[in-house]
Amino acid sequence: MKLRLLAGVSALVAVAGLSACSSSGSDDGDPGSGGKTAIDVWLMRDSVSDAFQKEFEKGFEAAHPDIDVRVQVQEWDGIGEKVTAALASNDAPDVIETGNTQVAQLAQSGGLLDLSDKVDELGGKDWLKGLAEPGAWDGKQYGIPYYAANRVVIYRKDLFAKAGVDASAIKTREQWIAATRKLNKGAEQGIYLPGQNWYTLAGFVWDEGGDLATKSGDTWKGTLDTPEALRGMEFYQRLQALGKGPKDSDEAQPPQAEVMAKGQVAQVVSTPGGANVVLQNNPALKGKLGFFPIPGKTAATPGAVFIGGSDLVVPTVSQHHDAAYTFIKELTGDAWQKKLAVAMSYVPNKTTLASAVSGDPGAAAMAVGAPVGHATPNTPGWAAVEAKNPIKDYMTAVLAGGDPAREAKKASEAITSAMNSGS
Repeated sequence: MKLRLLAGVSALVAVAGLSACSSSGSDDGDPGSGGKTAIDVWLMRDSVSDAFQKEFEKGFEAAHPDIDVRVQVQEWDGIGEKVTAALASNDAPDVIETGNTQVAQLAQSGGLLDLSDKVDELGGKDWLKGLAEPGAWDGKQYGIPYYAANRVVIYRKDLFAKAGVDASAIKTREQWIAATRKLNKGAEQGIYLPGQNWYTLAGFVWDEGGDLATKSGDTWKGTLDTPEALRGMEFYQRLQALGKGPKDSDEAQPPQAEVMAKGQVAQVVSTPGGANVVLQNNPALKGKLGFFPIPGKTAATPGAVFIGGSDLVVPTVSQHHDAAYTFIKELTGDAWQKKLAVAMSYVPNKTTLASAVSGDPGAAAMAVGAPVGHATPNTPGWAAVEAKNPIKDYMTAVLAGGDPAREAKKASEAITSAMNSGS
């Protein structure tokens, strides 16, 4: 997913008429590449830097002199339609980076190669579940986890010190509430949390053992009205009330990083990249921003988070399955994952690699929560939910004084209708 905003994925047009292929496809040399097998790779804007791309291509081709890699950087805007068209053509790239929650729609169409037989070889037992699970569809693995990002708490070190609050001591949600109340005595806002930050709500719901929707047989059902999900909303309500965030908009309206930059806001919930936006708007805060993982219900487990990020997939129509897999194996392997994480401040695709970002405060905070991260319900029908997003309306209604149980039931019914009509 697009990491800077971790935005929801737009609905993709279904691709029909594509037949599945075996992952043992043959690779013929490309005469235009001196007898090498030339593979085309689509990577998304900002997934790698120019320097990392050059380093990887040089290292990869030195290790695999029979493969010529041709990387094309794609823009996020309009990528859904572009990938759909590519999969339906006979001229698709050999490897595509796609948002982790997009894989189900692409796989359902028959447009992606089944890579289930490669999971063990790729160290799949250590993959982040929030990347691996949405990369699977109907019991088969189509998307190979590439990198991840998730929300953390960005805080003002100066305001915490002034209030006598030690961020490193905040390990539970109740400690977070207590600290935020204390911060309110000296800051304009102890926390800025807009009313429709539904990804943050989802984390609290997962903490309580609930979910946004569950599947029974072939039918999905919205579950915001369960006792577990209602407890998650109750905590969100308590935390949101400790700031002055609007009840009827999300973190982009107004941009919460700009709000933090302008005033005495002690905390926001964001991906670490939000700190860069704060500094762009207020350079005087350089050195004053810190990060800590979203706290959990108990100190033993960090708070659940929504995992955004990307998987790598191979189109069935690719003529170079073996070379494409070799590329994926290298880029998602331990050596290059460590380098990518350091270069781009991402969370590596495996829980065993978290130490690679120990020197990056923002990425290190993300890495703490990533192992308990989740993705949205793994079904093409979820795109229909995000198109209208009744979760946002539900949150605003509750924060404005509506009965939580009644509003949750309405939202759950809307989710059920959207998921099953959009499947």
